[in-house]
Amino acid sequence: MTELAVRAAGAVVPAAPLDPRDDWPSEARALADELRERYGPDDPLPDSAGGWIARFKSANTRRTYARGFRVWEAYAREHGHHPLSVGFPLADAFARWMEKAPTLVRVKGGAYGEMAATGRPRSDASRANILSACSSFYVYAVRLPAVDVDADPFAEVLRPSVDPDHSDTEGLTPEETGRLIAAARALSARAYTLVVLLYVLFLRVDSLLALDVEDLRYDRGHYVLVVTVKGGRKSAKPLPPLALDALVTYIGERTTGPIFITRTGRRLAEAEVWKCLRRLAKRADLPQQDSIHPHVLRHGGITDSLENGAPLQDVQDAADHRDPRTTQRYNRRRRRLESHPGHGLAAGLAANLDVDTEDTDAA
Repeated sequence: MTELAVRAAGAVVPAAPLDPRDDWPSEARALADELRERYGPDDPLPDSAGGWIARFKSANTRRTYARGFRVWEAYAREHGHHPLSVGFPLADAFARWMEKAPTLVRVKGGAYGEMAATGRPRSDASRANILSACSSFYVYAVRLPAVDVDADPFAEVLRPSVDPDHSDTEGLTPEETGRLIAAARALSARAYTLVVLLYVLFLRVDSLLALDVEDLRYDRGHYVLVVTVKGGRKSAKPLPPLALDALVTYIGERTTGPIFITRTGRRLAEAEVWKCLRRLAKRADLPQQDSIHPHVLRHGGITDSLENGAPLQDVQDAADHRDPRTTQRYNRRRRRLESHPGHGLAAGLAANLDVDTEDTDAA
């Protein structure tokens, strides 16, 4: 039905139609605008890709899928193909290309934001995620009457086999986590609060940075943070005294707005958290000072809780995992690393060869 508007003189005229793109989340608008600059305003790709991204509830999923689609779009364009007019052969070639293509990494000592294709190729999990994102786009595009796409070119592309018990996250020992938290406490109230909440509440960094001061509430004897978790669901996270003290100290007299802010009052960005953690890891003299990232603390909190004997179902609930097998793999990974029989073999060799295993500087 056409919406009606009333003129000042009383005459009824059709109102200007609303553009549904105005309601898209920022990730969808950013991808569509980027593609529109490249393909022009009349090409169906920008709105198709933007509408596809806008469907996902989780901001993290929107960012991840948009990032993966950009990799595919660049590959198709550089090989002379429009993403809406490709077939299985190019999609399959893309999957093979990702197995060996170097990734972009920040140039040490370079200009701000300068990147170079010198990183390791993508992991199996990363490639599987990108292929899943591409397939999801084409499944969506097939249903659009304005787009001439008959089938998903990625439907028959073989996906990497991903071990559900494997994680590329480099874990910390409890002692290393303690050193990191001590370094954060010495640096600033913001750094300390960030690290503590990531660790003890098992939070994803996007959920943590989306929190506002108003999300700190009191519920049945507990101070809680009402967090938006994966899938867009709300979850109340009880704050242990140490975490509550850190948070209240950092917030101070503020009663509204983002919890984590910059000096100018802007909401803290995820890239700034990565930079902060690597600075802290260097101060704490951790081996992971060049590779640590926010998920390491979530990973460590879950693993250490299971190691401390917390019931699996409690850890699963606190981590917002829908499947207990997702939680249990943290426990299996720790056990697999520390109980590997090679430790015993190496100890026997060291004793027979009179090797000082404590001397890590020996060549």
